[in-house]
Amino acid sequence: MLRHIGFLAVLAAFPACADDVSTFRLDNGMDVVVIEDHRAPVVTHMVWYRTGAADEAPGHSGIAHFLEHLMFKGTDDLEPGEFSATVEAQGGSDNAFTSWDYTAYFQRVAADRLDLMMQMEADRMRDLKLLEDDIVTERAVIIEERKQRTDSSPGALLQEQMRAAQYLNHPYGVPIIGWKHEMEALDRQDAFDHYARYYAPNNAILVVAGDVTPDAVKTMAEAHYGPLKPSDGIADRLRPSEPPQIAERRLTLSDPRVSEPYVMRSYLAPERDPGDQEKAAALTILAELLGGSGTTSLFAQALQFGTDPVAVYSSAFYDSTTMDDGTFGLIVVPMPGVALDRAEAAMDAVIARFVETGPDAEDFARIKTQIRADQIYARDNVDGLARRYGEALAIGLTVQDVQDWPAVLDAVTPEQVVQAAREVLDRNRAVTGWLMPEKDPA
Repeated sequence: MLRHIGFLAVLAAFPACADDVSTFRLDNGMDVVVIEDHRAPVVTHMVWYRTGAADEAPGHSGIAHFLEHLMFKGTDDLEPGEFSATVEAQGGSDNAFTSWDYTAYFQRVAADRLDLMMQMEADRMRDLKLLEDDIVTERAVIIEERKQRTDSSPGALLQEQMRAAQYLNHPYGVPIIGWKHEMEALDRQDAFDHYARYYAPNNAILVVAGDVTPDAVKTMAEAHYGPLKPSDGIADRLRPSEPPQIAERRLTLSDPRVSEPYVMRSYLAPERDPGDQEKAAALTILAELLGGSGTTSLFAQALQFGTDPVAVYSSAFYDSTTMDDGTFGLIVVPMPGVALDRAEAAMDAVIARFVETGPDAEDFARIKTQIRADQIYARDNVDGLARRYGEALAIGLTVQDVQDWPAVLDAVTPEQVVQAAREVLDRNRAVTGWLMPEKDPA
């Protein structure tokens, strides 16, 4: 006879334990992470390069993303397009993505196809063919991508402008896709220089997750990645730092395509650091308390469902996984007829009350329970685990930091959350943007 076990009891009985992770380093400097999960005969194979948009040479914005596209062209052994076609023929899928801090490539295939994935990925790590025709074609593709994703979206344009205003000196202010006028000038030499310097085993992290063993992965990695020569261009990732931010920046973007005006604000915020993740954990919980839920968060209750509702949508968000200071964001979409200044004032009133009174005990406990559950459920997603570890190592965190993160989150106190709010939600470190359908007459 089965007995019903309460949800909280389940969380207590099955804590977010450490994943089954092994690590080693090849002789050429390539780091390898193996995450065992034998519940299904599939595997995720990822290669993360410690280079992204924030590592680009000045005046060459977009080159990291441009090279991501070019990596799907040919090598001495593979014709253009043959890489993805081969993955598909094996019943798998593949893709890639670029951030400010990393570029990653991945395939999800049957476990017995892992050796083939390593063979092909190792081939294009140091043996990519960059033909002029491919440069011209893919440059047009990324420019069109910018038109579709950024230039055609007033919201994307606002966020791009806000980010440029947020970072006074750091390259995080440059869009990953690139500025259009610089993208148009990217050429074969730009792509080759970035590739030759950064795409090397001593600047890469191999993450293999799924139905594998560390010994088998090591044998395959040594066979395929081991012979690759390291790059002598890899150095410490020293970037320009932000000066003290002493004045709020405000901007408006008016566009006739806007159907729903809104207020958005971003604050400069600290990231997770190796061995020092407490403040980032407090900010993670702060974002959940303020705007993590569309029904139960402080913003939702006060701005959408309160006695005097002003908004149809509200949210708070924070990304802790950056190498350098990231951002903590807020957004409020007012109800029809509610002016943006009124919506912004209502948002600020919620923040002021929170800083004064702190979180409600029941709300705080609910968020902690939700986070514990999320951490447990995340362990069932092999792709997600591979991304979690790969991203962390790519920004300088360690495997131990990843495994400590749930406990660090669980140890956060209400006092730490309030202190983080007081430190980070400083208007002198903020950029506030208004998106409007037409210019304000004032």
